[in-house]
Amino acid sequence: MNFHDYDYSESVLVERINTILKRQKENDDRKRSLETVFQCIDYTTLEGSDNQDKINAFCAKAMSFGNNPLHLSLPAVCIYSPFVRQAKVLLKDSGIKVATVACAFPSGQMPLDLKIKEVEYCVEEGADEVDMVISRGPFLAGNYDDVYNEICAVREVCKCPVHLKVILETGELKTVANIRKASELAIMAGADFIKTSTGKIADAATPLAAVVMIDTVKEYYDNTGIMIGFKPAGGMKTVDEALTYYYLVRDILGDKWLNSKYFRIGTSRLADKVQEEIMAL
Repeated sequence: MNFHDYDYSESVLVERINTILKRQKENDDRKRSLETVFQCIDYTTLEGSDNQDKINAFCAKAMSFGNNPLHLSLPAVCIYSPFVRQAKVLLKDSGIKVATVACAFPSGQMPLDLKIKEVEYCVEEGADEVDMVISRGPFLAGNYDDVYNEICAVREVCKCPVHLKVILETGELKTVANIRKASELAIMAGADFIKTSTGKIADAATPLAAVVMIDTVKEYYDNTGIMIGFKPAGGMKTVDEALTYYYLVRDILGDKWLNSKYFRIGTSRLADKVQEEIMAL
């Protein structure tokens, strides 16, 4: 399919975002909104210091979130690939999926054949979801076919039921036009989700990048009837910042996107705060 021309004016988009947020906050049921946000958090540890003991404690913490009066639980943990098999055992029968990152996360700087071997390893270890990062270098050089073909190759390895999330790293793409183009490439190449960021650079998720990506998902759905997921990740320091992305999805895509199948949010640092506020409301 051919995507339509997109209004690349940042000022127009910022004004639109402000209008959406004002509209969504009016008469919002904050507790209900936070319950949805909580149940869409990918609980994540991606640190060089991760080890087996830390993953044991991390998975125990992820499962403990379900011990609340409302029985709200997290949809997935996201960890480095050497710990996937361990996490699968720890989380068995919990309903929590295991996601991992691939394709030379977070830089993307690795030959394609090695990226494919990495993804094959992730799948063989039992990953339910793979979050691949695109090659921003070739993309910014205008080599769009290379980026598209790379995503297609990874998609071929991540056959159903393994979900593929494609990370654009919007902070390095910089412009609205680039974010739009990368979103189109990822969707057309077979992404189940498009995701803003790795969380490993200063410029992580922003409402501007999010609305461009969400618009692309909406246009694709309007043309094909196929729902693609959206995940903002990184940089959220407050509960209200996390709610911003929930409001944008609800306004543009509608309520049927407001579940963990089509909406995830990378804000592990806020999981406790979100749960605490829900219990206090």
